[in-house]
Amino acid sequence: MAGQLGASLAVRSAPPFTCHSSFNPLSISACRPSSSASACTRPLNCAVSSSSSAVTSGFRPQRFSFEFRSSFLTDGALRRHSGFSSGANSSSYDGRMSRRKAGVPRAAGGAGTGIRKTASGGIVPTKPGQFLLIGLGVAYMSLIVIIPFLNVFVQAFSFGLRPFINNLLDPAFQSAVRMTLTVAGIVVPINTLFGLIIAIWVTRHDFPGKALLLSALDLPFSISPVVVGLMLMILYGRQGVFAPLLRAWNIDIVFALPGMILATCFVTLPFVVREVIPVMQEMDPYEEEAARTMGANDWEVFWQVTLPNIRLGLLYGVTLCNARAMGEFGAVSVISGNIIGKTQTLTLFVEAAYKEYNTQGAFSAALLLSVFALITLVIKTKLEDERSKQLSVR
Repeated sequence: MAGQLGASLAVRSAPPFTCHSSFNPLSISACRPSSSASACTRPLNCAVSSSSSAVTSGFRPQRFSFEFRSSFLTDGALRRHSGFSSGANSSSYDGRMSRRKAGVPRAAGGAGTGIRKTASGGIVPTKPGQFLLIGLGVAYMSLIVIIPFLNVFVQAFSFGLRPFINNLLDPAFQSAVRMTLTVAGIVVPINTLFGLIIAIWVTRHDFPGKALLLSALDLPFSISPVVVGLMLMILYGRQGVFAPLLRAWNIDIVFALPGMILATCFVTLPFVVREVIPVMQEMDPYEEEAARTMGANDWEVFWQVTLPNIRLGLLYGVTLCNARAMGEFGAVSVISGNIIGKTQTLTLFVEAAYKEYNTQGAFSAALLLSVFALITLVIKTKLEDERSKQLSVR
């Protein structure tokens, strides 16, 4: 359809009259002619011009000029080009255009629905039932998450700051912190590397067994961590499948750091992969192909094209992977043996200290883990905001 449709009709009639014509999806309405040119500013505008000259044989020549636009043509260039009036009568259309340009969402329902949307897209509750549901959700979150989390801070400082500092200086506590940071520092880079490789291979290639591989990536989410530790014991234990080979090479897996790393790698593998795959699928592959046609090799394409596009998703996956690695308990407790000063992490220290009635030490370790969780939450929120801004720009 052209930007502006114009039609001129020569009509002869004895008395002045009003003519209306409409059809869907376009609607044309003509104004009652008058002695001077006038403009009817409606969703479909029409301009009428009449001659004030003498009437010939009782007939007065009338000239109607129709200029109209459809309701689905909202381009500002059309409005400027067609020269529609911006008077008070055009508020119905101009207001709709201004609301769309400003990004204000339309109403979620008709009158009496009790729903009102904000500029950010959220719904403002206006009915008692909606407030009741929100109150139930807040109460549930308070009982399950907020109150227990705050209780950790209260119990950690219940006897003052001095006992808390003494717990931090405990050699067993410091050994647990070092072990936790060591395991996380090794597992996160490994899963980041292999997660990137799997994500790129899955999204950029088709191969037999691709669906099976994608399903296998979710196994750590569906299998209990305790079962994972038991499987590793069966494979790498003293009577396990690989026991003769490990004894020949003098390698200790069970009750040692390598076994803890294997267990943590298993339970944290999906985080990086599952965050990078959707970003890779949204990314336009023609950008990489264009870089290759310009002479870039695969390594240059990855660093200069692929990585900048998946950066936020990758950082988000790394953050979640690190949080899960520091908080892992089930698989590590089975394969590590919970040896104090050797294979004990912070989560295992909390359990051991609580069983020994060292409540203050247990809550001190839990407080440190909570601080790590808060830092992870802040980073996660920042990355989500950045991703939202990036998607809105696209």
